[in-house]
Amino acid sequence: MENGVAQKVNSQKGGAKILVIILVILVIVAGVLLAMRIWQDSQNTQTTGNAGEENIQNQEVEEPQPKTFAGNSRPIAFMIDNNINAMPQAGLEQADLVYEIIVEGGETRLMALMKDKELDRIGPLRSARHYFLDYALENDAIYVHYGQSPQAKSDITTLGIADINGIYESGSYFWRDSSRYAPHNAVTSSEQIQKIIEREDYRTTTNKGTVLNYVVEEVELEGEENDAYVVTIPYSVYNTVRYEYNEETKTYTRYSRDEEQLDWNTNKSVQVKNIIITKCENSSDGSSTGRQVIDNIGKLDGYYITNGKYIPITCEKTERSEKTVYKDLEGNEIEVNDGKTFIQICPIDSDIEFEGASEE
Repeated sequence: MENGVAQKVNSQKGGAKILVIILVILVIVAGVLLAMRIWQDSQNTQTTGNAGEENIQNQEVEEPQPKTFAGNSRPIAFMIDNNINAMPQAGLEQADLVYEIIVEGGETRLMALMKDKELDRIGPLRSARHYFLDYALENDAIYVHYGQSPQAKSDITTLGIADINGIYESGSYFWRDSSRYAPHNAVTSSEQIQKIIEREDYRTTTNKGTVLNYVVEEVELEGEENDAYVVTIPYSVYNTVRYEYNEETKTYTRYSRDEEQLDWNTNKSVQVKNIIITKCENSSDGSSTGRQVIDNIGKLDGYYITNGKYIPITCEKTERSEKTVYKDLEGNEIEVNDGKTFIQICPIDSDIEFEGASEE
């Protein structure tokens, strides 16, 4: 009986030993599995982290883009009267780009280009002159005017200009403002022009880039003797343009005939970020009206003015429909500050003056 008891005890001890061994094995296996899981998770985390870093590195950082002429909407060019009886004009403050060129009688006219603007009044509008078409073309603009010279009428057809002539439209699209007298009172609105564009099925988008090389980072022209705090541009004995620089706003206030140029809609002064001057030969076309011809194809001399400084530049236009390219004297296309620009295409013998800051 003692032997039986001993065998039973030994049997129990053997079973307990086996159980301990099994438990140890299970613990070891569990430990190994846990270690493998931790290692796998760490590898996944590292891989995910690396992938995230690669994604961040591969992502293109969006650079800020200029706001002037942003988007692919097609610009609209308005032929604006600049006679003293037409001042103040409506739309110059909101325009992105304005061209000023001499016309008959020593007067000038303005062509104001706008994109995506909503104005209740634009004008006064005047008749087309053929050389303004060159600048409507290079901006791929729809051209709005009120009347036209014979050569402009011919060229509008020949060049395929997207044209809106207010003199042929009914009074609902264009009207005469009763506060002024003709011919300095023909006006329109953005809404009415859009109706005509839809009726004529004119293209409303463009893939043609901007004429000017606008940049976001502020352009500061270098030089110690090229201050341009006051810029004077005589077009004729009847019309001199002047710009005065404001250091606080870093813009120029525009004057015409010694009068501050105001906007008819807002009564605010017209503020300009950039001024480009192109000196161009002009002459009479030989008619009794004295309408002008300008020699604007080729490489012409000029100036770029911004932030109180100026530099000499060249202005090259190879064809009527081609963009004018503005370069510094080293042959590099100039960078233009983001903002409103007036392009002054003035007589080649215009006695342009630049003045520095006044001493007080």
